Amino acid sequence: MKRRALISVSNKEGIVEFAKGLVSLGFEILSTGGTKTILAENGIPVTAVEEITGFPEILEGRVKTLHPLIHGGLLAKWDHELHQRQMNEQGIEPIEIVCVNLYPFQQTIEKADVTPEEAIENIDIGGPTMLRSAAKNHEYVTVLVDAADYGKVLDELKENGKVSKETKRKLAAKVFRHTAAYDALISQYMTRLAGEENPERVTYTYELKQTLRYGENPHQKAAFYQKPLGSDFSIARAKQLHGKELSYNNIRDADAALQIIKDFQEPAAVAVKHMNPCGVGIGNSIEEAFAKAYEADPVSIFGGIVALNRPVGKELAEKLHEIFLEIVVAPEFTEEALDILTKKKNIRLLVLPFTGEKKKEEVLTSVEGGLLVQDPDTFSLDEAELKTVTKREPTAEEWEALKLGWKVVKHVKSNAIVVANKERTLGIGAGQMNRVGAAKIALEQAGDLAKGACLASDAFFPMDDTVEAAAKAGITAIIQPGGSIRDEDSIKKADEYGIAMVFTGVRHFKH
Repeated sequence: MKRRALISVSNKEGIVEFAKGLVSLGFEILSTGGTKTILAENGIPVTAVEEITGFPEILEGRVKTLHPLIHGGLLAKWDHELHQRQMNEQGIEPIEIVCVNLYPFQQTIEKADVTPEEAIENIDIGGPTMLRSAAKNHEYVTVLVDAADYGKVLDELKENGKVSKETKRKLAAKVFRHTAAYDALISQYMTRLAGEENPERVTYTYELKQTLRYGENPHQKAAFYQKPLGSDFSIARAKQLHGKELSYNNIRDADAALQIIKDFQEPAAVAVKHMNPCGVGIGNSIEEAFAKAYEADPVSIFGGIVALNRPVGKELAEKLHEIFLEIVVAPEFTEEALDILTKKKNIRLLVLPFTGEKKKEEVLTSVEGGLLVQDPDTFSLDEAELKTVTKREPTAEEWEALKLGWKVVKHVKSNAIVVANKERTLGIGAGQMNRVGAAKIALEQAGDLAKGACLASDAFFPMDDTVEAAAKAGITAIIQPGGSIRDEDSIKKADEYGIAMVFTGVRHFKH
């Protein structure tokens, strides 16, 4: 039986060497278009697919391999009597190796100025069809979609004269993952193009970024996957300059820190511990902002994650070096800063671009047997219809503190309370089963600093007990969504103590 390999690739990496290796092993090479040209230019004997089919490429290359003489050669069972007879009758010869990759659809739609016509033209039809045919028939056909596999296939052919069944099955599985991911991107693009919301099916695709040592706990396996067209401002796109590999918990905490800091334009520092902020500070400089974040909770920041939205220089690096931190993420570290921080072997230093548009990605949350999909919570006070519901209006300084508290409380696990002044958080109560419990934690942490400070709540007060606790601690202004059937009780209690209270009309539950 004549040994034949069909090669048609958009990514030409390593293809000349692979084809030369196959020719040296006695394979006839079939090819199309640009791949055929490159192989021929490199002195590789190559047969055009149209010479096999007797039919030219048509419709601007849209139809070239969609032919029974090709797909018969891909799908035939070599040891099946009926298949053999029909192949002989129709003049079909088997194809032993298929090496194909697809039109660059992802790269096309990544372009800012891509048109729907250009995107659609880069939807490959013949390539996925050949790949799926060959992968289905992998008992007989070796199918490759990744240049990383060329060497292994050549090695097995040289050593054994054939590719092992195990390798062929693994390559076929990779092909189906590849075509599924390709179709997932196309379906997402077309769904957006058509303006569909909540379609009857959703398919997401992710690419392996890192195999993790373990998950939340050492007995749990885990891996980190990256969204192909995800936001540049994400932990998945961050570049690690120094330190140990990121762990599962590192990644989640760093993501939480980034979600908070992207709400700030002024110099800001965010410290996160176990998915909750433990300190947030702003200032005229990043050094001042970090000092404020550190003051907010110098105990909890130990072993935490710090995100900074300005470059880190020598002065700040010296401060960071004094503390045990798991991760520092910033837009840049100066050489002097790196010299200081890299003295600690294990600290992870990450950089990513803080400038430019930050994509609003869907939030996916897995539950056993299903997936919850929602829009991100990007609502800001600029969009809110703020309403002062008490007799007293907040002062200008109180407004600044209320805004800071509201920005932070959105990112704290519910029930959530944040006590803040205009420069930093003073106390944070997170994840409590009742709101007054969260308030007590935040107020206790703030201590005497609560006097004259402001309080933010992620959801309404069901009773006036939170206002009572705030007043006794010295809080002078409160921001909350409002909407309880007992709002009047809270308003009266605030008026009783001379507290200014603002309703936003929007809650920020975070479960």
